[in-house]
Parts: sequence; C-alpha cells; structure tokens
Amino acid sequence: MTQSADLLITNAHVFTADAARPFVEAVAVSGNRIVLVGSAAEAQAWRGSGTRVVDGQGATLMPGIIDSHYHLHLGSMGLAHIQLDKVESLGELTEVIRRYAHAHPDEPYITGAQLRYEVMPAGQPLTRQHLDAIVSDRSLTIMAYDYHTAWANTRALEVAGKLRDITNRPGSAIVTDADGVATGELIEPLAYAAVLGHFEAWDATVKSFLPDEFGKPTYGSARDQRWIREGLKLTARHGITSIHNMDGNAAQAAFYAGLEAAGELTTRISIPYSVVPTTRESDLDEAVEMTRLHQGDKLRAGRAKFFMDGVIESWTAFLLNDYADRPSSKGEALYSAEHFNRMAAACDARGLQITVHAVGDAAVRRTLDGYAHARQVNGVRDSRHRVEHIELVHPADIPRFAKLGVIASFQPLHCILDYPQTPEFFPERVGRDAWHRSFAWQYLRGGGARVAFGSDWPVVTQDAMLGIHNALNRQAWGADQPDHRQSLSDTLLSYTRDGAYTEFQEHQKGQLKVGYLADMVLLSADLFQTADASIKEVHPVMTICDGQVVYEG
Repeated sequence: MTQSADLLITNAHVFTADAARPFVEAVAVSGNRIVLVGSAAEAQAWRGSGTRVVDGQGATLMPGIIDSHYHLHLGSMGLAHIQLDKVESLGELTEVIRRYAHAHPDEPYITGAQLRYEVMPAGQPLTRQHLDAIVSDRSLTIMAYDYHTAWANTRALEVAGKLRDITNRPGSAIVTDADGVATGELIEPLAYAAVLGHFEAWDATVKSFLPDEFGKPTYGSARDQRWIREGLKLTARHGITSIHNMDGNAAQAAFYAGLEAAGELTTRISIPYSVVPTTRESDLDEAVEMTRLHQGDKLRAGRAKFFMDGVIESWTAFLLNDYADRPSSKGEALYSAEHFNRMAAACDARGLQITVHAVGDAAVRRTLDGYAHARQVNGVRDSRHRVEHIELVHPADIPRFAKLGVIASFQPLHCILDYPQTPEFFPERVGRDAWHRSFAWQYLRGGGARVAFGSDWPVVTQDAMLGIHNALNRQAWGADQPDHRQSLSDTLLSYTRDGAYTEFQEHQKGQLKVGYLADMVLLSADLFQTADASIKEVHPVMTICDGQVVYEG
C-alpha cells in the first residue's frame, strides 16, 4: 500500500449505519473522504508516518449526528441573553434577573431567554406586574423556551407603544386585561415582534419569522460573528456534523457561505427559504435562486419552510377536537386549506422540498392534504416533503405518511420523559383520550414512515445524547397507554442515515462507507454496552466533519 490515511480511528466499536456491514473496528480517512471501513488488522495498511492514529478504546464510533431540526442563528444569538432554562419558580426568576441587573447597571435594557411556562403555578399567567416587581426602571423582555410566547414589563411595552390601543392579528395575541391594557404576555411572533423588535438584541431573532413589513433581518455584524462562532463550537461539541436549519433566506444563506469561504463553517447546513402567510408565489423565486447558488457539500438550499400552527402549551396548535382544558377552542391554522394547497403546489412545481411545522392533529392533516394536492396537480415525484413535530396525530393520517412519501421529523426532547412525576402542560391541554396518539413515534415508524430525529435548538438543548436518552427511556403516561420507546439502532439511524435521506444526501453521508464524506463522532463509551438509563452520561470526545477534527475534549 503506497497510500496512507490522514486519520485512522481503530480499536473502536464502530456503528456504520450500513445494513450490509453494521459493525466494524476501524475507519480510515484521507482528505475529506472515508477510505477504509473494516477490521483493526486491515486498518494497519493505511497507517503511515503522517497518519494520526486514534485509539477508540472500545467506545462507539458512529456517523456524525445529523440534527434534522435546528435554528443555528436563532440559537447562537440567544446565547447573548440571560439563560433561564433552569429557572423553576418566580422567586428564582427574580433572583437571577436582579443579580444580572445589578452586575450590568449600564445596560439600557435586559433580555432573558429559555423560560418555561411552568415557572408560574398552574393556571396563573406571568404578567408585566410580576416583571415590574423584578425590574421596573429598565425594559425587561423574556422569551419562552419554545419561541412561541414572550413577556415584557411595563417599561418595555411603553417603549414599543403597545401598552394600550392594541390591535391583534390572526394567529397571535398581545394579551390584554378587561380594560384593554396589555398584560405583558405576547403570544406568537406577530405579537411579540411588535414589542421585541424595538430592542436591538432581538432584531434578527424576531424578523426571521415575519413578513417583510417588519423589516428584513440582517446578518454578519460583529455581534453575529461572535455568537455564531460560539454556536458552531457548541454544535461540534455535541457531535453534530450536519444540521437542517429551520429558518432562512438569501441573506442568511450568504452569511453562511461567507463563513464557509473563510474556513469557519464547521458543520454542514441545509437551509430553507422561510415562507409566511403573506408570501406570494412570485416570492418563491428567491428560494429557487438560493437553490441554484447553494448546492455544495457544506451549504445546500432547496427547501421551503412553513408554520401551519403554534404550540399546545399556549393553545395555538390547531386541533381536530377542543382543548381538554379550554372547551370551545381548537386553536387555528395560519393557512386556510385553499391557501396552503396553492402554496404547496407552487413550491412543489419549483422542485422545492416542503418543510412544515405542524404540532396539532388538524395541522398535520391539513399539511398532508396539501402534499396530496401538490402530487395531484404536479404529478408524483421523489419530493420527500416533511412534517415537523407531529405532537398529535389522528390514527387515520398515520398511513398517509408512507403513502405520500412524507418524512416524519420528531424531536425526542419535546416529549416529557416521566409525566406525571414531572409536571407538564401538554397532557392536560390535549386530554387523556388523546395521550395514546401524542408524540406517536412508534405508530409512525410502524406505519412505514421514514423517521428523522433532531433537537429544535434553542427550544431544547442540541445535546443528541439527551435526545437519544429520551427516545430510549420515555415512559408511558399511564398503564393503559402505548409504549413509544425507540430501540437504540432505530434511534441512531434516525439521527444519521435517515437524516441524510431526508435531505437527499444518503449517497454520501449518514453512514460510514468507503467513499462517503468523513463525518464521524467518537463517544466516551460503547452505547451498545451502556444501560438505557445511563445513555445520557455518554458524551462525544471527538467530532470529525469533512475530515477535520472540529471538536476534541
């Protein structure tokens, strides 16, 4: 052998995600491609004087994590806010924010993110009066962990001119009291943008979800550069080598292209064109142009992203039946059936893959109906359209995924692990009769759907080991409820091979095969010898993307 590898990882328990050869001992890399997948003995032939040899110590080496639902810019910019994900009570919220305010007396306004709805006792909303009691002399704005609700104190509402004389738009609400005065609760982007958009720290965050009338988000500032670098470091640290971004436009794609040109893009990105209800068919030309410009191995366009509804927690998800704890309310869709059918057909006719946020069962059905309409109008093609979240699904719609070739994209950490031991609003909102078809991972998988897993960072952590842990250890919500736990192999495939399939890249990534892109993660232990309950303790020790070590620790 005259050729030597640049990198050789041996003495590992290698999970290849290749059905023909699922487990081997070693992988060798030359440049950005895999040149050997085989035994430790075979690997020795690729060992040269310049080869870096890594002893896997029997731990799992697997394809790099493909996170199929990610918000890189949103999550990275969110790192600049006070992190409130660990806050569990109003008292803790008060302590954390006051401590920050005292340490930063010169900041003109204060921002927090990742707050959970359960910070208040059940049935009690968080109000501007609560926030005024924490900070009243400066604007205070806080984003919920799911980015579907925000809260503002009185000063922030006054700065934005949204304390009184409020007009709400469909699908959103600046909540008011009986006197028509804002309570401080801002539900869905069209509402919270009217307030948060007045503060620089939220500018691109809120505009990325909104019509152009709010102004186009800008990318590439010094602030962007700083926090994107931090976001990319976190992405690599968690073993992620590819992400399916869930917001985007030509400017954001150009920003990432600039990072790639500078050698700073340490993960592969699939980026969509964000569609909102005011988007016209002619606007989809931007998505087509993005597709033309960005078809590389590191940055790819070719998708359109829609929101069909909101979330269960704020009663904005679109349901077939009334909410159990709010009779006479089913939520509402952001698109009528006719509107979505028309836009879906227009996207499909342009060769775009369609990605739709659909949480409620009525939203899922309307999305599938739109895909069926597009197929009827344009003919059958390998479209691989997607439905994101699917937190509630009607049994009649489960076989339609396989029939229409639609990808079921789930985020394991969105489902509570051990309800009712840990309280959670979702089960109360949908009611016990709907529990069996909530987060129905195994129903969809058993029904023949291709299943992709992701995180939805920054809504939850991008730590895929925690996602895997949830998929394996999820508890049924009652003795009479179905078991939707996933097997380890199915879970890993949904984070690797099936993620690659979802973005039409199964021919060159998502598996460890000769000739494939060298995207891998070496873990701290052998997943296949680790008890399910201990999976969350395993972590990446090395992440390789495009043949380069992008994280080591």
